[in-house]
Amino acid sequence: MLLPSLREEVLHANQEIARLGLAIHTFGNVSGISRGGVDGSGKEPIVAIKPSGVAYATMTAADLVLTTLDGTIVEGTLNPSSDLDTHLLLYREFPQIGGVVHTHSEFATSWAQACKPIPCFGTTHADYFHGPVPVTEPLTAAEVAEAYVLNTGVVIARLFREQNLDPISVPGVLVAGHAPFAWGKTPAAAVEHADLLEYIARLAYRTVMLEGPAAGLATWVGEHHYQRKHGPKATYGQKSGAK
Repeated sequence: MLLPSLREEVLHANQEIARLGLAIHTFGNVSGISRGGVDGSGKEPIVAIKPSGVAYATMTAADLVLTTLDGTIVEGTLNPSSDLDTHLLLYREFPQIGGVVHTHSEFATSWAQACKPIPCFGTTHADYFHGPVPVTEPLTAAEVAEAYVLNTGVVIARLFREQNLDPISVPGVLVAGHAPFAWGKTPAAAVEHADLLEYIARLAYRTVMLEGPAAGLATWVGEHHYQRKHGPKATYGQKSGAK
């Protein structure tokens, strides 16, 4: 079995989205990538992804499907996730990421269905997303007919390019009328971001219901919180080598 460590990492990440309540039934999927490929040469990166329609509770590492970045199956007897082409495009467009998560989590999906970005209302949001959680433009009829799953990735990448967004500082997106995608440097980090996105979406919904300030959090407060956790002079957490 190729890439057993990656398989185990991706299996655990898939099980986590079910455990965290981010995916019901067989909805959702997580993938991870070996940028070095099977042999570490980096000539042909390999993606491991959840098989389509397989229950999280019974899934095994051997069930995962390995593909190249062009979708050629390298190893696996099951059909890969129906969202495979979106994952592959995100890996091609965002070389910084190592894991992708797609869920239909309740509150984040509600914002996606409303076709609204999630404003930064407070410091909880600012700690993890550098600015609003963006929402894509709806896919056109032509984009759906031509290649719906691939073009889901295309509209995400186009949004990030047009708004000059960094996928590391904005680790997730809402696909209009659909649901969220999140990512990270590893599959585990991608799951953490998907979980945080759902929590932020829930807080934002309740803030709107409570008629909180429409302008959201003051820019300078949000910037301070993001930078203290992720900036070059971050003070959050422990430093390696600290005594």
